[in-house]
Amino acid sequence: MALPLSLRPLRHRDFGLLFFANTVSNIGTWMQTIAVGALVEGITHQPVWAAIVAVAAFLPVGLISPVGGVLADRLDRRRMLMVTNTIEAGNATVLAILVATGHGSPVRVTLLVLLEGCVSSLRLPFQQAIIPDLVPEDELLAAASLGSTQYNLGRVVGPALAGIVIVAGGYSWAFVVNAISFFAVIIALVFIRLPPPPGHDGAGVWEGIVIGARATWREPGCRAAVELIAVAAFLVAPFIALIPAKALALVGHDKHAIARATATLTTAQGIGAITGALLVAPIAERVGRQRTLFGYLALTPIAVLGYAAADTTVRAAVAIALVGGLYIGLLSGLNTVVQLRAPVEYRGRILSLFFVALGVTYPIGALAQGAIANHAGLGITSGVAAAAMLGLVLAFRVTRPAMFDALGELRVPMEPVAPPAERVP
Repeated sequence: MALPLSLRPLRHRDFGLLFFANTVSNIGTWMQTIAVGALVEGITHQPVWAAIVAVAAFLPVGLISPVGGVLADRLDRRRMLMVTNTIEAGNATVLAILVATGHGSPVRVTLLVLLEGCVSSLRLPFQQAIIPDLVPEDELLAAASLGSTQYNLGRVVGPALAGIVIVAGGYSWAFVVNAISFFAVIIALVFIRLPPPPGHDGAGVWEGIVIGARATWREPGCRAAVELIAVAAFLVAPFIALIPAKALALVGHDKHAIARATATLTTAQGIGAITGALLVAPIAERVGRQRTLFGYLALTPIAVLGYAAADTTVRAAVAIALVGGLYIGLLSGLNTVVQLRAPVEYRGRILSLFFVALGVTYPIGALAQGAIANHAGLGITSGVAAAAMLGLVLAFRVTRPAMFDALGELRVPMEPVAPPAERVP
């Protein structure tokens, strides 16, 4: 059956299984995300706490993902994915019990979110490294976009279900549903077969990380993708973490109104992201990956400026839908550059460093913007950061054209990177 370009990876059985299983899991994850954000914001009434929770969830990416990248190039990826999903299910169960028994303080909830972030950060390089083994190379951009689509399907459905579950049974039931959802991925992995990883190269974990960093730096497209995602994550991505704070600014301090506004904005962002993700591959095929990526890099901060200025929930929902579509195109496009250009023997490590750039700069940017917003206001803070992002992108385009040229090229051969001890001073 002929499928649109954006959906063609679903023809491959293993990719399709994992796609639908991850969609179920992400619905549960977003239910928990909404519940945690609304719970903490409703208790504290402080925008900075929304950023603190986001830091707990994403900062481990910078600390744990490099280790996961080394292991993903050495260990059985399917087995490790099953183990990490099982641990995450257990963590969500503990969170549900704490909240149900009245012990879910902001500090304890944040610590469990931190643990969840650590495990998911270890899992992420394994999950990303298997994608080129599931689809052909010419469908990688569509596969990356579909990955963003299933993530954001969870963003659309999860908040709606979270609102129903929280009203009907309380916050703890949202965490129970999330715990159950992880088993969809575990069951799918039972039926998937993957080639073995490249294997152990004889280097220790730290040496393996260093080798991966050097391989990333030597590969122009991978280096450009890492640099650009770091800039975007620091300056514009914090709008995601600060959605509960935006809801607070729009509707006041009523915790139920905050929860509804948070769910509305998150759902609108998800709808925009799904639409944007499905458009990335067709646009890139028509105008080229390089032009497409530059367009997303320039237009995303412009859309964030509009979202920062929105003063009603309806206007903010429309604006964040546009932001969501553009930002997911930016993220999918840069991720695909790494998938296409990373040498097979370094794929897990280079992908992990890409997510380090995303996972470290995003929570730092969110925490900084959340703290500044406490004093200067959220709209001004987000607007200034978005303007800075636009200025940097335009400056890079003029002063570093080779950076953008590398984004549109295919993989080029690269000599193996020697371990640090073997390199001549």
